[in-house]
Amino acid sequence: MTTHLPPYWLRDNCPCAECRDQRNGQKLFQITELPDDLGIAAQAELDGHLEVLWSDGHRSRYPLEWLAGAADGDGRTEADKRLWAAADFAHGIPEAHWEAYLADPAEQAAVLAAVRRSGFAVLRGVPAVERQVLAVAGTFGHVRVTNYGELFDVRVEPDPNNLAFTSVAITPHTDNPYRDPVPTLQLLHCLDNSATGGDSGLVDGFKAAAVLREEDPEAFAVLTRTPVPFVFRDRGTELRADRPLIDVDPLGRIREVRFNNRSIGTLRGAAGELEAFYAAYRRFAAITLRPELQLEFRLDRGDCLIFDNVRLLHARTAFEKDGHRHLQGCYADLDSLTSTLAVLRRRAAALDTIAELFAGEGAGEYLGEAVTMAEHMLQAGALAQAAGAAPHLVAAALLHDIGHFRGALHGRDLMEGRDNRHSDTGADWLARWFGPEVTEPVRLHVAAKRYLCAVEPGYRERLSEASEYTLGVQGGPMTGEQAAAFAAHPGAEDAVAVRRWDEQAKEADADTPDFEHFRPLLAALMH
Repeated sequence: MTTHLPPYWLRDNCPCAECRDQRNGQKLFQITELPDDLGIAAQAELDGHLEVLWSDGHRSRYPLEWLAGAADGDGRTEADKRLWAAADFAHGIPEAHWEAYLADPAEQAAVLAAVRRSGFAVLRGVPAVERQVLAVAGTFGHVRVTNYGELFDVRVEPDPNNLAFTSVAITPHTDNPYRDPVPTLQLLHCLDNSATGGDSGLVDGFKAAAVLREEDPEAFAVLTRTPVPFVFRDRGTELRADRPLIDVDPLGRIREVRFNNRSIGTLRGAAGELEAFYAAYRRFAAITLRPELQLEFRLDRGDCLIFDNVRLLHARTAFEKDGHRHLQGCYADLDSLTSTLAVLRRRAAALDTIAELFAGEGAGEYLGEAVTMAEHMLQAGALAQAAGAAPHLVAAALLHDIGHFRGALHGRDLMEGRDNRHSDTGADWLARWFGPEVTEPVRLHVAAKRYLCAVEPGYRERLSEASEYTLGVQGGPMTGEQAAAFAAHPGAEDAVAVRRWDEQAKEADADTPDFEHFRPLLAALMH
């Protein structure tokens, strides 16, 4: 039992539809609306859940696995990062090819996860055309527009307002520390790098800060508690943010690093405080320059670097003017990247659940046909794909009979003469992840059989023995009135298409792709 849990915490986390919006999880009540004398009237553990009757008559049901879960966070502190030194990437840096990243949700998730955990990743083979960096940012979030515009060119400028627009070496730093909030992601896309020099460098600022904390705890403490004025001004802009070089959360975990020698304004304070700050500042700066912490690599034409701008310090070696070096960059934010990654993972978990049904119950017999349930559904999806059907129809054909699976959907045996309404059951279950363009053909595919048997001469005669039997269980051919109503339904055409593939997908030993073949298509359709 969980009587040790505070009642207000438990009630505040009630997952029922009366307490939370089932679409987005937002609470539908105020904490002050709960009674002052709230208590548990009764509780019991049933079917892996804790069921609670509250003193005000409300009932709650909590999964025991969820109640036993460990505390988690937003993934922004050192606790959820892989702190690294250069040698940790001796066998290669996190990277992926642009086309694979676009085509495979798992590849995209791996890239975004690398940015979250290690702070960066490189996409290779990104088309080296102007403004393409904006398209890269758009795959996971939104561009943060700054005084530099929606994008900026990193190349030698005749009248630069930033050292980045020269050919000189740039030491490790973070960008835009004078903004609050600071852009938390930066992208740099290489359009040309034929000059001698101009290699890129990264330093894990969290690792450098952790080294400082270990070697000089007091210096670390000084840098976490001293607000530093970061300032930028030019003819059209004046920005300032007073923030510490190392920001920690209430538990003392490193959460953010702002480090930019060029942008530190005049720090005011007592002489002793200034002396302590500059000693700590110099110590931290020296750590960021240690060779073992500096990861150097070259961005070539078509490479796009994505990195965490409140964790990683980036640098550049000087370059000669014997060639061209042109990068285009933009800023974005970690919250959008994190959101996209979470959705990709949520979709992957849903697809894993469906895949398990195909591999498990799908291996069972299919209504006496010569194929298993999984083989039947995979064949239907393959037939739709071979016919050049739209992705949503391929998905509907593939998933049309998922309502027959017992374990997840509690179906009944259609062959015992009871209509298990598997089309409705399956469509309702799939609606958690797919829109009506997929679920409605699933919902209507039984009705489509009844319709075709009523209006298409010879169709009924082509039904298999099992399909003829289930036709009777499901209501038989439609009446004229029913057929007219079905034909007028906006989803009728798609449902009929799925029905035809359904009837054809019963060939024993047919060469059929497995579920993984359809996984990217399904992932692209999920909401």
